[in-house]
Amino acid sequence: MPSSGDSPASTPANRLQPPALPVDAAVADLSERELIARIQQQLPAAPPWLLVGIGDDAAVVEPERNRLEVLSVDAVVEGVHFDRRFTPPTAIGHRALAVNLSDLAAMGATPRLALLSFALPAALPCRDFDEIVAGLAALARRHRLHVVGGNLTRSPGPLVIDVTVSGTVKRRQLLTRSGARPGDEIYVTGSIGAATAGRQQLSDGAGDAAGHNATRFLYPEPRVRTGLLLGRNRAATAAIDLSAGVADGVRRLAEAGGVGAIIESDELPIDDDTRVWFTGRGLDPIAESLSGGDDYELLFAVRPRVRHRLRAVARGGDIPMTRIGVCTRETAVVLRRVAGDPFSDTPLPGGYTHFR
Repeated sequence: MPSSGDSPASTPANRLQPPALPVDAAVADLSERELIARIQQQLPAAPPWLLVGIGDDAAVVEPERNRLEVLSVDAVVEGVHFDRRFTPPTAIGHRALAVNLSDLAAMGATPRLALLSFALPAALPCRDFDEIVAGLAALARRHRLHVVGGNLTRSPGPLVIDVTVSGTVKRRQLLTRSGARPGDEIYVTGSIGAATAGRQQLSDGAGDAAGHNATRFLYPEPRVRTGLLLGRNRAATAAIDLSAGVADGVRRLAEAGGVGAIIESDELPIDDDTRVWFTGRGLDPIAESLSGGDDYELLFAVRPRVRHRLRAVARGGDIPMTRIGVCTRETAVVLRRVAGDPFSDTPLPGGYTHFR
């Protein structure tokens, strides 16, 4: 599926119109061109900078002047990142793009384009395919991101959606993981742990898909606006998105900057619904919220002397930001269980990992 917009090889008049399908149709009943047409019909018109779109062997894009290109790729795999038994198709598409937009947010980049690669089980219902695309396309429209191409292939196993995104950022506004220094304060956007609680609820059949925790898992909100404002206001020295949990994010930020960290357990922003769920299962809400993944919040470091710049970020981003700790000269990364008491320090729990 080489790109998304109207090119000389793919004008609106020449687009293959998606056929009417029986209710029980599967993707194996359609050709690749017909599946591409079903994607195309949900995409917006091509922007002026997309010179060649879907219908050719590759997309051709005009670079944006005086800005850096920021690239990221991520895949969601059935049975690893989602379970089709309790994940609606629209949520699968939303999540596939959201995890990539979250990476751009952590770099302070403005989303620009995406490439999609689908590995589809032959028996996947066409209505599910359409809804996956709808979930992805709706999030793309909200962030003014254009799908410019991709690939379709058959999968003998699970459903896999691989997304590559590109964004742009001015050189002086780029955020990375490596800028934290001793004394920098550590902040996190939004709240943590709800997505982990939601995944547990859905897996156990104990949660409503429209509930707070379940929604946080199914439809994560990438903090693109907040990331842009952190970069534009030069408020953060380092940033990372939280795909594998706060504990993992803190460690990666600390390692990249050559610092340690103290995280204050009393300051962690954990919703009441999330605490109630973990407590009811006999689990520690703090440990679960630190080690669980899928938050897709931003974790970032701020120098105390420029803390006032966060006011402009808060006004424009409309997302709570909570100070949860501080970077230290000693490289240990610890959780302080009692405020002001270093004797209560314990090693920070581990985060989610694909491979052990």
